[in-house]
Amino acid sequence: MTVQPRHGCWRVVRRGWPRAGVGDSHAVEQGLAFWDLSLPQLDQLYVLALIDCVRDMTKMGRLWGLEGELMMVRRRSLAFVGVAILAPLVVSAASAQAASGSLAVTTLGRHGGKVSTTVTVVAVPSGQTYRVKSGKRISLPSGRYIAMTDIYESATDGSGTDTIGAQVVQVSGSTSVTLDARKGKAVKVSLDTPADVTGPPQISAQVCAATVGNMPSAFSAGGWNEQGALYAIPNSSKLLQFGYMAQWSGNDSYVTVKNTTGIPAAPGGSFTRSKLATMRFSVRSGTQIGRQNSIALQAQPKVDDCTTDLMAGVHDDSAPYSAVAHVTPGTWQPRDDIFASNGDDVGGGFPKVRTLKAGQSFTQYFGRAAWSPMHYLPMVGHKSVTFFPDALIGDPDVGVSGADPTKETVVLSKGGTTIKKQTLTNWGSSDAEFSAGIRSVGWYHLTVDAHRYRPGITFPTGMLSSRATLDWYFKADPAKSVVAPVFLTRFLPTGLNSHNQAAPNSTTTVGVSAGRGSQGPDVKFTTVSAKSVRVWSSADGGKTWKAAAVKHSGSTWQASVHNPASGVVALRSEVTDSVGDRSVETVYRAYAIG
Repeated sequence: MTVQPRHGCWRVVRRGWPRAGVGDSHAVEQGLAFWDLSLPQLDQLYVLALIDCVRDMTKMGRLWGLEGELMMVRRRSLAFVGVAILAPLVVSAASAQAASGSLAVTTLGRHGGKVSTTVTVVAVPSGQTYRVKSGKRISLPSGRYIAMTDIYESATDGSGTDTIGAQVVQVSGSTSVTLDARKGKAVKVSLDTPADVTGPPQISAQVCAATVGNMPSAFSAGGWNEQGALYAIPNSSKLLQFGYMAQWSGNDSYVTVKNTTGIPAAPGGSFTRSKLATMRFSVRSGTQIGRQNSIALQAQPKVDDCTTDLMAGVHDDSAPYSAVAHVTPGTWQPRDDIFASNGDDVGGGFPKVRTLKAGQSFTQYFGRAAWSPMHYLPMVGHKSVTFFPDALIGDPDVGVSGADPTKETVVLSKGGTTIKKQTLTNWGSSDAEFSAGIRSVGWYHLTVDAHRYRPGITFPTGMLSSRATLDWYFKADPAKSVVAPVFLTRFLPTGLNSHNQAAPNSTTTVGVSAGRGSQGPDVKFTTVSAKSVRVWSSADGGKTWKAAAVKHSGSTWQASVHNPASGVVALRSEVTDSVGDRSVETVYRAYAIG
């Protein structure tokens, strides 16, 4: 099957692309500067390649100033093994400039007949990329190129075959080259699988331009199929890399990856379970805006190669559930996608990447209570207080990328007088921002009341963490640029079941951590220590509050919350420092009783 790029665009965001709106050229320039690139090198950046990739980039209603072509044609669902790659900006055959030569690529199937494919042609070393139908001549500047494709041949009695091939060609005048699937060698991968694994591995593989840019997988062609139906044409050129991912499925998943320089004469490899690492997944329910959770792993080698972003789907089901994947030692990116009842991909994100050694095990949680505000703090500067109302209700185990869209009311006041009140949402907007001018040194209140907000879907009945509020009290000087000396709190109730429920009339120990982080290089960030932390709980939706006993342990606090017989529990914290700055955070419906 021809591999369609999927989800890789988020790597651009994860690597630091700044906030940007559609067509925001200034933000694009900032992003280029972040990577030490110039605008003429934009063709070597990576853009959207599939519609769900756009969902990642537009999650919570924002675009990031980049657009790419959408290649939505798939011959079969990539449910178990997929590829997540980044597509370079491409030039059509008709738009090649300064052409002094031409190239025609013929692709032959495994029985010798011509097969129509789309060929990717990459200039070496510039990375200028062209796509052209096989057999069609394209005008090109003279020079060296890599022509690569997946020769897919359908079959009436199965999934057909894929043959991946590439050839380095020197274009001068009228040049022709043939990629012949009859020369392809089967990609053979073996593993001492347990008895519950009965089928052959699913393999996704690709050939990449090894010396173009610093991410070979951005310049690639590939396919996927069952073992025995996937082939690769050997080519020893050091200008190429070949990467593959194999996945066996039983009670657990087994996922292996391998990268080589060139396409080997005998592509594949042998693996043993005893030399694999283990990634365990625990997916809880009740906190997400959709019930269907799809979890996956993407290969993230420390030095990008042709396996970068190859993706294996681990499990797809209604939460709660657990799943286990045994993987090749190395660095892996866990991810989840959340689907609403209407089928829309409405959430998910990318937790911290994990580097695992052979025999090592790690558990990745998704959906643990309580979801709460993450990262964004008020900033003082340019005679104003500014706050980005983003990531206000999100999965702390995932991070900012796992936050849901919200609608919030933000109010800045001083001495009981309202300076500014504004209702905003980060759904359908790339520039939600609260900014209010201040004229004098003094103590200010900034309050935020956020509700999850996602038009077009129905939230699950009884959804937890539906609302979060912040009440910050801090001293500000309009002449000084600084991150306000306030905190965000994370609540982690322990002992909950997979539905994020505590036992009736029990006592729950809630881990409480107070944190703050830099808001960017342009705003001074100071170290602030929490002097005291207090915690309350409510069993009636915040009408009344009961103080919890709190113990300080290292850098965190432990609160003992006495649970009601039924219903839900709200949590509130108050963090103060030595000079009177105060941070109050409340998560409504933090966890349930059941």
